[in-house]
Amino acid sequence: MGVGAWCILSAPWRRLLDGHQLNALLGAAVILTLLWSLNAGVSPGLNLHLLGAMATTLIFGPQLALLVLALALAGVTLNGSVEWAAYPINFLVMGIVPVLVSSVYFRVVERWLPRNFFVYIFINAFLGAALIVLVQGAVASLSLFVAGAYPADKLLSEYLPFFLLLGFAEAWLSGMALTLLVVYRPEWVASFDDKSYLLNK
Repeated sequence: MGVGAWCILSAPWRRLLDGHQLNALLGAAVILTLLWSLNAGVSPGLNLHLLGAMATTLIFGPQLALLVLALALAGVTLNGSVEWAAYPINFLVMGIVPVLVSSVYFRVVERWLPRNFFVYIFINAFLGAALIVLVQGAVASLSLFVAGAYPADKLLSEYLPFFLLLGFAEAWLSGMALTLLVVYRPEWVASFDDKSYLLNK
């Protein structure tokens, strides 16, 4: 509820008055719903799928990224893949924590590394996406262990290592999506500014 109130009060809602921005947000929610529906199950409750948190945070900003992820999770839940009772913990693990870490990571990179196109794409979109997937995997594993769903040795041997492989796919898709957007539709990417990343570089 606190995160929802923060999003409502601080989100850049004016961006959605532009029909293209609104369509992009809804389209991203649909794409993530489809990607999250195509998951691989290691064991009951141990599902693996692409996340998209870093890409949505870079494109829409943290508040609207949370909205996109909330809509995607609602779509997956309506599809019957998960129970509504698990929505809060799923949103915490797959939405709030990844977007928070994505935002902090982006700010650290923006502050300490030079602002140019290659840093934005390779450090933020590629490397950042892989890192966020690893963080999400660690948080999910810890949550399952604390809840008593699976023992730590099973999670460490049969679940968490797969996030290393998933990170490569996430990095590739995120980097590709951001590259296409900043080249052809830079005005859609909230975190990208031509003057900062391209001018006199």
